[in-house]
Amino acid sequence: MFIDTRQVSDGKALIVTVCIIGGGVAGLTLAREFDKRGIDTCVLESGGFEPDDATRDLARGDATGIDYQFADGCRARFLGGSSNCWGGWSRPLDSWDFAERDWIAHSGWPFGLDELQPYYRRAHDVLKLGPQNFDPAFWEDAIGRPDVRRLPLSGGDVRDTISQFSPPVRFGKHYRQELKLARHVRVFLHANVTQIVPDALCTRINQVRVQTLDGRQMTVAARLFVLATGGIENARLLLASNRVMMNGVGNQHDLVGRYFMDHPRMLVGSVKFAPRWSRNKLYDIKYNYMNAAVSAHGQHIAAQLALTEQAMARERVLNARVCFCSEFPGEGSEGAKALFRCKQALLSKEQPGWNLAGDVAVMVREPVNTFLYGFTRLFHPRPLIRNVGFQVIIEPAPNPDSRVTLSHDKRDALNMPRVEVQWQIDPLTRRTADRTLALIARELEVTGVAEVDTGPSLEQHGWPASFEREGTWHHMGTTRMHDDERKGVVNRDCRVHGLANLYIAGSSVFPTAGANFPTITLTALALRLADHIALQLSSTFSTPVDETAVAASFIDDADKAVAASVGAGGLSAT
Repeated sequence: MFIDTRQVSDGKALIVTVCIIGGGVAGLTLAREFDKRGIDTCVLESGGFEPDDATRDLARGDATGIDYQFADGCRARFLGGSSNCWGGWSRPLDSWDFAERDWIAHSGWPFGLDELQPYYRRAHDVLKLGPQNFDPAFWEDAIGRPDVRRLPLSGGDVRDTISQFSPPVRFGKHYRQELKLARHVRVFLHANVTQIVPDALCTRINQVRVQTLDGRQMTVAARLFVLATGGIENARLLLASNRVMMNGVGNQHDLVGRYFMDHPRMLVGSVKFAPRWSRNKLYDIKYNYMNAAVSAHGQHIAAQLALTEQAMARERVLNARVCFCSEFPGEGSEGAKALFRCKQALLSKEQPGWNLAGDVAVMVREPVNTFLYGFTRLFHPRPLIRNVGFQVIIEPAPNPDSRVTLSHDKRDALNMPRVEVQWQIDPLTRRTADRTLALIARELEVTGVAEVDTGPSLEQHGWPASFEREGTWHHMGTTRMHDDERKGVVNRDCRVHGLANLYIAGSSVFPTAGANFPTITLTALALRLADHIALQLSSTFSTPVDETAVAASFIDDADKAVAASVGAGGLSAT
């Protein structure tokens, strides 16, 4: 069931078994699992079914570290959350990403890859991925094309890896009908949580306070609460909930908001392939992304290069993923940018301010650049390629001084302190890029694949102009997981230390981030958390919840008309 909170009587109080704050990937994954188990649940989603600028503005703030874009286009504050701006890239973390590495301060998870393996399998179904097989040889054989071949790596320092692509699943659309018909889940739209309120002893959460942009207020009391609003907003809401706990909820050791991470991403260098490798699609992002030629078993895939575990340990570097990136004619022109935005629109990817008529006008003004870029992207004529470089995505080192804090003087329309993000990147990250590229370049040249120029050293010259100011849109680490409450905000079960009934879901709990896209891992963690919470409820509460009585405690006869479901026109009364 969907309910538009703007139509609920002001001052209403809701009592549920589980309250999920946030309707993104983690929140909706949990909600679906709880519905299957018959657990009375509400989801509090800040936005509606579609983006609107008033709600989007709530996520805006200031970058106080490096120049960093973290709001518009990088976060999506409406049903489905980050899935609305996700490209679909999916690959589990590597086993060593969970390990404590003595050359990386603050590294290590409380458990290893084996703990998440069964949940990664279940995440494939949630994200609509293919076989749980990431062996490059398996996919090369299954595709069976001469232009989709693995490179002849020597087996030394460099390995190749496979990522799969979700369609991508836009959770707010793909699972809307299921949520509409859910018997045990109510999704409240336009419901902004402004305070998490603990009891007087600060041992558990009593309620959360909810407000709409038009001023209506509501409170929700629950047996268990799950915070799932994203890597930045999770920290913001905990810090802003400081009326009872003066430093914020869960922040008794000044850890909330620290260890903020994103994956640095950039284009560097130049690669001149030997003729027999110049048309290979497997490793080039311009050719493999959602390309039917690079697919098998109904699943699109892509390959990247990385260092082996032994090479990373010897070089004492972080994890990284490297692929090729061809430069097309017309690339960088306004016409090419307009055409690319139109393509993103076809993928239902949120693009704040996108205007079809405006982009069509731009393409008409630049017909040559638009045509050349579009023709090359569609038909892949190698003679038109200007250059091939490397796209590098690097694991961020956990850094307590890289952090999310609250503004002292800026507030949003709900009178919440705006967020400040100070993204700091450890020097080891630049060294990782240099050494990873050097070893990959040597491998490509020794095996006769290509001649390589890796470009200026990042350690010596700093970040290149191609450094992406929005990172990779992966906001992680701000409520990190650790068994020791002095080193982490949540324990291995994602429960906030010191609070009996508050859990956190999403990539904010990642202690380290690897070099892979986080969606499949945060989905696996959400499935694991759902199992844990269901077990806790079954062992603690033997009497099932009377769903009708709980609903009646909130929705009286006058309010039944606002219980909304999705119809052809959006919200329709039932």
